[in-house]
Amino acid sequence: MIDTHCHIDFEDFDEDREDVIKRAQDKLDYVVASGFNKQSNENVLKLSKEYDGFIYPTFGFHPVSSQNSTDEELKDAQNHLIANLDNIVAVGEVGMDYYYVTDKALRERQQEIFRSFLQLANDYKVPIVMHVRDCEKKAVNIIEDYDDIPYFVFHCYGGSLKTAKRIMNRDNCFMSFSTMLCYSQHHQDLVKKIDLDYILTETDSPYLAMTKEERNEPSNVVNAVHKLAELKEIDVSIVDEITTNNARKIFKI
Repeated sequence: MIDTHCHIDFEDFDEDREDVIKRAQDKLDYVVASGFNKQSNENVLKLSKEYDGFIYPTFGFHPVSSQNSTDEELKDAQNHLIANLDNIVAVGEVGMDYYYVTDKALRERQQEIFRSFLQLANDYKVPIVMHVRDCEKKAVNIIEDYDDIPYFVFHCYGGSLKTAKRIMNRDNCFMSFSTMLCYSQHHQDLVKKIDLDYILTETDSPYLAMTKEERNEPSNVVNAVHKLAELKEIDVSIVDEITTNNARKIFKI
């Protein structure tokens, strides 16, 4: 099993990060740690070196924070990413967030930044992990302009079934589902109708825990895998094998 998206570099884990990673090692094959900004990217890279062969980093620029960045800050983050292409498994998380951001000008700025990272991934032919909350349909339209990106991952997919079907029409697009599967009816209804060949598993920890009081962690991705098996009415080992192989193919691990 693989947690394909988590933030174990966050301060939420500062007091017991080693224990959290040990619990993940006991249950999982790999963990993909997603960078959030330049400092976070540095942190996940450091963790990947400390836990070589288990933690794999992606470098990102989260849309809600990056929308306020200057062109100089954006260029700096992208140069840092380019300099570390050999050390990371994907660009991300990058994208747009129309849930938190309703201002038209800020949404346009998010799209401008998103497209700049798509172009970077296209130029260097690397996978991209996308945060496109409440704008999944728009993201599907946008990515059609980029032919040389090997794989697109819709992180924590929560869009419509109609948009999911469009995603499944492409052989290089995947949707990642988190531990939200355990309690979100919308996500449960979605995965019943989405082929496993297009599904990845994640936690997005420390977020999306089973209750608001809890802190999520990578080992909890096991809950999502078991829920997938229950919803699909197939054996857990089948879900594990297919989703793990999907992730290994995308991230080359």
